[in-house]
Amino acid sequence: MDSFKMFTKLPQKIPDPFNLLGDQPKLAFRSQPGGIAKLATTRNISEKDAYWEQYVVLFDSASDVFTLITHNDVRRALYEAPENVATLIRVITSRLFNLVSDHTFPTPPTSSVSSLASSIIRTGTGASGERNTTKEVLNCIRVLQRVLPAVFEIESEPSRFEQEVLWKRVEVRPQDTAGHGQGSAGGGGAAGGTVEQTSAEPQFVIEDEDESDEDEDGEGGSRARAPKSPPRQPTSPKAQEAQKPKETMPSIAERLFSCLIDLMFCCGFTLPTKIQVDHYKINYVIWEKGVGSTTDPGPSQQYESNKTEVLRLLLVLLSRQIYVPPATLFTSPSSYTLHFVQNLPRRDVLTVLCSLMNTAVNATHPGSANVMGTVAGRLPYNHLLMKGEDPRTSLVSMCFQVLCVLLDFQSGTARDVVVEGQTSGPTAKTNAFRYFIAKLHRPADFEFLLNGIVTIFEDEMSSLNGLLPGSRKPVPYMVEAIIFLWKMLELNKKFRAFVLESDKAMDITAYLLCYGLEIKDKPEQHGMCRVLSYMIQGLSAERAFGMKLSAPLKAHLPQKWTNVGNAGDFIVQTIYSMVATTSGSLNSLYPALVIALSNSAPYFKNLSVTSSARLLQLFNAFANPSFLLSDEGHPRLLFFVLEAFNGVLLHSLQDNPNLVYAILHAHKQFEDLGTFTLARGLREIRRIQQLKEERAAQAQGRGSVDKGKRRARDEEEGAPGDEKARLLQREAESLDLSRSADTLPDAPGRHTDVDTQTRPLMSPTATETNISADGGPAISEKARGKMRAAGRSLSGDMTGSLERLAASGVGRNGFVPTQEWVSSWQQGLPLDVIMLVISELLPKVQNLQSSLSGASASNAIIDLLRSANLDQVLPKPPPLSPRRFMWSDASIVWLTSLIWGEIYVRGMTPLGIWNNTAVRLFYVKHAQAQQRQITETVTNVVGGLLGRTESSQSLGRRQ
Repeated sequence: MDSFKMFTKLPQKIPDPFNLLGDQPKLAFRSQPGGIAKLATTRNISEKDAYWEQYVVLFDSASDVFTLITHNDVRRALYEAPENVATLIRVITSRLFNLVSDHTFPTPPTSSVSSLASSIIRTGTGASGERNTTKEVLNCIRVLQRVLPAVFEIESEPSRFEQEVLWKRVEVRPQDTAGHGQGSAGGGGAAGGTVEQTSAEPQFVIEDEDESDEDEDGEGGSRARAPKSPPRQPTSPKAQEAQKPKETMPSIAERLFSCLIDLMFCCGFTLPTKIQVDHYKINYVIWEKGVGSTTDPGPSQQYESNKTEVLRLLLVLLSRQIYVPPATLFTSPSSYTLHFVQNLPRRDVLTVLCSLMNTAVNATHPGSANVMGTVAGRLPYNHLLMKGEDPRTSLVSMCFQVLCVLLDFQSGTARDVVVEGQTSGPTAKTNAFRYFIAKLHRPADFEFLLNGIVTIFEDEMSSLNGLLPGSRKPVPYMVEAIIFLWKMLELNKKFRAFVLESDKAMDITAYLLCYGLEIKDKPEQHGMCRVLSYMIQGLSAERAFGMKLSAPLKAHLPQKWTNVGNAGDFIVQTIYSMVATTSGSLNSLYPALVIALSNSAPYFKNLSVTSSARLLQLFNAFANPSFLLSDEGHPRLLFFVLEAFNGVLLHSLQDNPNLVYAILHAHKQFEDLGTFTLARGLREIRRIQQLKEERAAQAQGRGSVDKGKRRARDEEEGAPGDEKARLLQREAESLDLSRSADTLPDAPGRHTDVDTQTRPLMSPTATETNISADGGPAISEKARGKMRAAGRSLSGDMTGSLERLAASGVGRNGFVPTQEWVSSWQQGLPLDVIMLVISELLPKVQNLQSSLSGASASNAIIDLLRSANLDQVLPKPPPLSPRRFMWSDASIVWLTSLIWGEIYVRGMTPLGIWNNTAVRLFYVKHAQAQQRQITETVTNVVGGLLGRTESSQSLGRRQ
């Protein structure tokens, strides 16, 4: 009987760590009236009530908190007992502030087996044992992570509840301020000399007058830099003097930010204890070696999960942005992000910024993982056997996400200001994180950042190009790494110059384009494809980029792209693949990609036969009437391709005989384009449609009659010659690109979005087009006589059937092309240089073809084109004026929604940080649940014997 009683107590004394037997206290919290239900059912629970204690001591992990407290629980309490949620936030934050300043925090880690067993037994029996302040701090952080998103989603701008609880300042008497303020930051400022020594190293140079203005303001600047304790922002020094009797304490939100920064640099919690100075546990030391620090504080694998928890709460605070509609993103900025980027002391900004950057860029550093992780990481398919992410990967992802959010923020007063009436840029007063990123200047720091980013890209490429499909896990933070690189290139001109002058400039370009080809068929990644296209456009506008296009590629690329030629060949062929294989689904990307070709064209040298053919295929696709007349914006793509041809012919004609030969071979298309009219375009469209109908009829044995009728109609309408028909037929049958042009998307929503966002960003206006075409240098009378006659047309007559076709069967989304519209862009097409080259070289090439045959003719033609000198015929090359990517309000909102969309999706598993909350910045779309990943991998290996399913989650963002 005694033995039976002993066994009945075993489940309580020795709890199951795998939750097989359940956990009674946690189950009671979820199910009993005294648990989470009391938050909404009992009004006005006192701050001193013992009920709040369980929120601090009950949970053992983040998953416990996110499982036992749901957003619906918090949402219900906000509606039925909002004062309890306010009390919960006050109690948890007050407990957190007190714990951080408590001498017992952090609790020393216990690694022995006996101590682990005793802790398990204490948990199961409910015995208090020794107090674990580290666990209590983590639970406070986790509860805030769970509660705040539900508070942020309240419909108001900003919500009264939020202002009253988190941002309200309490007036205190002057004699109480000092003592109260010391504990508010949880021991802030304890590092003393260590912090000043770290931040005083000459890592950053302030080259403008921001700081000098601060120093001169108020007789010396001592007043401006006096507050070393938590910032007490908005009032000016004079106002503070006038209101001294009514001093206020920092709000809960301000104190929470200060506390989180202290926790990021707390010895024994996020930093090794060996660097603690005396009893000062807060030490503002950069987390890892790299930018701003030449020494490593020591191994900190055991603290990585704590760093992730702190950064997750910081990210939740910054996520207030996602609950604001895009239209009000600039007028209703997040108070939390605004405070963090504008009101932190310089020391805190630099230490946080360098810690995040170094940890993120050191992602794959050999010393950043433990031995087991390093060995397991080399095993194929190891990611299918190990559940979840390792702590290091989670930390790196979180660092990248916080970096992207901080470097992207430009709402409200954080918007960049115009400097010297030219370009806009950040200042220390608008966004300190953007400002100090722009002030990085040391080559060693640039080398460190570049090598780290390239290593991340190489890891992603190796996961795509392995011998065993799916054997290596893709880099989970690849999107964030690309956006961080974009922000670095955009904000820091010296870093951009360093990258483009390095031997890795083309490697980075190749990795970006290959990654774009990999994700182009995934609708949820189309926003990322757009980022890549804008990055390539921005890089192509730099002269240093063009100077490297003739060099061979050294990057490790997929087998398909290893032998394409030089860097220029690679760019041409990958951009062609991006356009030709997406069937119009990425048509919003086409302008940026084609502009990149136009920007790079003056630097192309020795383009291969394949690359030359790809450029002509792009031209044929964009000049196809069915594509050209289907949308008001499509002629600009043709304009950019012609600009690319002009760039090659004016700057490096003799270095690109293959492209010149391809242009001469397609001379009929260029000549027809010079006399293009709406009537001719519609006839071509109808002819192609009839050819398709004829082939379909022939397949059914009824082709002969329809064929005769078609020929009769063609003769009556005075159609162009048979050669043109054969060219169009061959084009329609053989070019995948032309078929994709005929099947461009016609979704009204997508078209509207492209029309409103893409065109202002990267398309020239009609005025710019005409200036580019007509504003070139003067040319000789002989050359002018050989140019096309602008505006001359074969026939402007429109039959009734053609008018009906124009009104119903050509334009998309209600667009109806007219002859006036065609004339407006056709007369501005930059065809003159191309027609001059054709008129000069085509007769010579035809003579060689008639006198020689076979390979000898081809070699002779190439030699002729290689030695051709048309300097006396062609106009002088105008100064290069590449089209750069220009930011606008629409593009800033789009990128912000893209960044937060990626963060939202990443946060869906395993915790679901923002799941089921009323996000307003972007639209969330849930797709079919995903099958076990091992099935897809086996499918790839065995050749498709098993079925596949679609991805589990996709985000409907504004592409």
